[in-house]
Amino acid sequence: MSEKDYMNIPASEFEFVGTEGRLHDKKLDTKPIGYFKDAFIRFAKNKGSVVAAIVIFVLVLYAIFVPVLFKNNYNQALTDTMYLNYSKLPPRVKSLGWLGMDGTGKETVNSATYNAYRAIAQETGLNPILEVYRENYKDPTASQTATFYDLKADKYYKLGMMQMTLTPQQYEDLQAWQDETGIQVIYPAITDAKQSDANIWYKTDRKGVAQLDENGNFVPIYRTTKPTDTSYHSLRIASDTDPENPYSYARVTGTSQAKSYIVRVCRYTYFQYRYGFEPTFVFGTDAKGADIFVRLASGARFSFILAICISAINLFIGAIYGAIEGYYGGKVDLIMERISDVINGIPFTVVTTLFQLHLANKVGVVGALLFAFVLTGWIGMASRVRMQFYRFKGQEYVLAARTLGASDWRIMFKHIFPNSLGTIITGSVLVIPGVIFSESSLTYLGIVNLESSTMTSVGTMLANGKNYLSTDPYIILFPSLFISLLEISFNLFGNGLRDAFNPSLRGAE
Repeated sequence: MSEKDYMNIPASEFEFVGTEGRLHDKKLDTKPIGYFKDAFIRFAKNKGSVVAAIVIFVLVLYAIFVPVLFKNNYNQALTDTMYLNYSKLPPRVKSLGWLGMDGTGKETVNSATYNAYRAIAQETGLNPILEVYRENYKDPTASQTATFYDLKADKYYKLGMMQMTLTPQQYEDLQAWQDETGIQVIYPAITDAKQSDANIWYKTDRKGVAQLDENGNFVPIYRTTKPTDTSYHSLRIASDTDPENPYSYARVTGTSQAKSYIVRVCRYTYFQYRYGFEPTFVFGTDAKGADIFVRLASGARFSFILAICISAINLFIGAIYGAIEGYYGGKVDLIMERISDVINGIPFTVVTTLFQLHLANKVGVVGALLFAFVLTGWIGMASRVRMQFYRFKGQEYVLAARTLGASDWRIMFKHIFPNSLGTIITGSVLVIPGVIFSESSLTYLGIVNLESSTMTSVGTMLANGKNYLSTDPYIILFPSLFISLLEISFNLFGNGLRDAFNPSLRGAE
């Protein structure tokens, strides 16, 4: 159709187009997603990493709060004769007895020990013998006269008695608590001064075998005192009083100048008096009597703090060193790389050993260990940052910043470094489990000793528990489970972080 034809179109053929419904550019309904928000969205889609993050969070809370919450009861025993020699006790939680956490164990004992258990049950009412599988049999490899018993024992009850020295005020306070609660703590003293075992309150021969009466009962050897001595006025037991002397008491005094009381107390009930609850150890106790549940939390807290400090220091040194290498390149990079290669060639175990031998006396064991980790630990971070700078320093925004007159340090840490942040954060986080595992290995091998009454680490607990692997495996079991769970969780968590901060996946579904 020609232009002339267009001009001849009648007006009736034309109609106005309404403004309603016309298409215009519309404002986007969705908000822009920032770098970290996009990373979080992608991280949340990785279920394994999310679960690992939750596990790590729980372990960190456990390490932070358990030593604080139990500072005035469980942890107090670290300076109070380590739970009164409550050593090597298995886990015990009454509500979890069906899981085997009932504080019991199978053992084989001779007749003397069997009678000692029976005597504890008779005197205190706390029976260590729960079940006898086999009784009064001979072992061909042992003495011809020795007989043995296979039984299931309550390891909390079988500790029985111990000797304690109390001041007059402590003595009175303990008696007052007995009367208030009706729980017997003080038991009669014994007459045999040579008897070192406080559980033996009955006659025995030289071999420790009980000498029973004609009815098969134990013969008490309780000590008595003068009728004028009424210092003990609290709860009594049936055998506490000599029938011919109604003023017999379970105590011995010191001199008049420095008066004190040496008493036999039941360890189980004295624990109730001392700490306000029955002996209950979720993870059991170690060879020194410390509660593994609290001790492990204290060790984990130290390990976390050490690892985070080392990670931060290595990040600071490695970021600066690697940024200079990657940004300037050429001869600068070549020289700095050779320096890091020489340092990285020094065996870490050798460095740690030398520092413990020659530096620990000046800066302490922890300080020497920190120096050993930092000496070579920053090299991996420097290499990671260097690689990222080589990747981004040729980008257009870097050339634009240089054209506008930005200084090298501004370009390095204002433009390039933030774009490398994802990889750097991932590397820094994964340093933490590596440090904890390395510290545990060094302590387990005996190269580093972090054991003290107020400080420990997960590796120290592993080292201390290895001697009881066959007899009391729970001592090393729970620290092993902790570090295994931590390492697996950090591995999965690191995989999630790596994918979340990967720039090539930004905005990907």
